[in-house]
Amino acid sequence: MGDLRLEELSAATIVAANTMTLRPGQEQFVTPPSYAIADSFINPLTSWPRVVLDGDTVVGFIRGNFDADNSLPEFRSCIWRINVAGDAQGAGVGKFAVHALAEEARHRGFDQLTCIWEPGDDGPEAFFLKIGFEVIGETQYGEKLGALTL
Repeated sequence: MGDLRLEELSAATIVAANTMTLRPGQEQFVTPPSYAIADSFINPLTSWPRVVLDGDTVVGFIRGNFDADNSLPEFRSCIWRINVAGDAQGAGVGKFAVHALAEEARHRGFDQLTCIWEPGDDGPEAFFLKIGFEVIGETQYGEKLGALTL
């Protein structure tokens, strides 16, 4: 990957974000980025949707949520969604996006970033563990709850 940078999800980038091709089998683990636009209108003070660009090409998407008053600790500083184009996976795009979100969390005064993922062979668990998340629990639906200490 060349020069990675983040931009806020916008009308100019949403089509590219929604049409990113994932690796086979990964579609079941992700939600389209366009949902994040709706989320950001519902929760404009807490939502943080960003695309990752390599030059002018959208190669990833991440949406964070920052809500210090949330009654559930796992939703105070968390990753809601992360998608990386299949041909960009393994090149540092996801790590770049998570580190940028973690930096934003630190800037907002949080000391932990959380994420919930569904386990499975083609799922994101190996990625999250590799970049430093630790499994700290499980949801009632069998999803993994992970945390990254900032």
